Amino acid sequence: MKNIYKVLIAFIGVLAVSCNADAVDERPVVDGITIPEITSPATGQTYVLDADDAANEAAKFTWSAAKYSSPVAINYTLLIDKKGGDFSAAKKLETTTNGTTEVSVLVRDLNQAAIDLGGKPEAAAMYDVKIASNISGAFQQLSKGVITISVTPYLGRVTYGFTDWYLIGAAVAGGWDNNVDTKHQPMFRDGKASDKYKFVGYFKAGNFKLISEKGSWASQLGKASEGSIEIKDNAGEFTIAADGYYAFEFNTTSLKYTLKAYEDAAAIAKTYTSVAIIGSAINPDWATSIQLDQSAFDKHAWSLGATNLEEGEAKFRANNSWDVNWGGTTAFSGGGTGDNIPVAKSKYVIYFNDLDGSYLMIPNQ
Repeated sequence: MKNIYKVLIAFIGVLAVSCNADAVDERPVVDGITIPEITSPATGQTYVLDADDAANEAAKFTWSAAKYSSPVAINYTLLIDKKGGDFSAAKKLETTTNGTTEVSVLVRDLNQAAIDLGGKPEAAAMYDVKIASNISGAFQQLSKGVITISVTPYLGRVTYGFTDWYLIGAAVAGGWDNNVDTKHQPMFRDGKASDKYKFVGYFKAGNFKLISEKGSWASQLGKASEGSIEIKDNAGEFTIAADGYYAFEFNTTSLKYTLKAYEDAAAIAKTYTSVAIIGSAINPDWATSIQLDQSAFDKHAWSLGATNLEEGEAKFRANNSWDVNWGGTTAFSGGGTGDNIPVAKSKYVIYFNDLDGSYLMIPNQ
């Protein structure tokens, strides 16, 4: 009797597998029949974007409907890339669902896409636009045709009313070359008092001062007398007597400064293999980090070139681990706490100091 049950169960199992296989074979196969193509605007349109119009429509795009071999709900994605790009790194302008074949693109979204693709503020550049269709994220069809548009983006969408001061001179990274591309170390601005600046780091024996704009000598900050600073053309120079680590602070309201040896030997001796920025501003799940570059001049100074960050939060951490991490409570600059840093969507140049956790995040790059 037991053997009969075993044979019966085995037969039922084979029958079930056979039925399942038949069901898979009978599922409808979906093929793309007609590829969508953009019908408006015409190629060659020019868009000069203005920050005051950020929430307004920049352009309305329409396209022909895609067709598939079976009745399905079709979604569309409007894509933009640099002129001549292959769309492998294209940016999404907008998406639609349920077969909608037109969409309005806002000024702020077209602006950000142009910036993300390397566009320079106030400079016209050419971009290609295509339309892609898909069914639940699969069976994508990308238009064969392309329209080319000219976009002049504005600086960005983030209000940033602060002055950044960069160290320049024989005693600091970058030397006396004030070229925009030279690696100058900026001062770290206090997150709650925008007239207070500090930097703890390595200095060589020699002189230095500060400039507020890379590539220009127009605005300088330097030594007026012992303990006092001046802000003017051809400002005085600070002097470092011997190579070493120093703590430098000044206040642009009181015009006072301090410059003294930094004597935390344990902090100086502690070095990290890597420092990265991580957070929801990079990945909603905090699952992705971006590595910063370590200064060849100062092993405790780190930086990151122009990088896109989303609305969210961020922190810095060492050696891709949470054992050592830094944060702050204020956007753009601050440090010294373990809090998550608030981040507004923009493209940032980032500086970080692992000696005291100071950070500076300059938007609209």
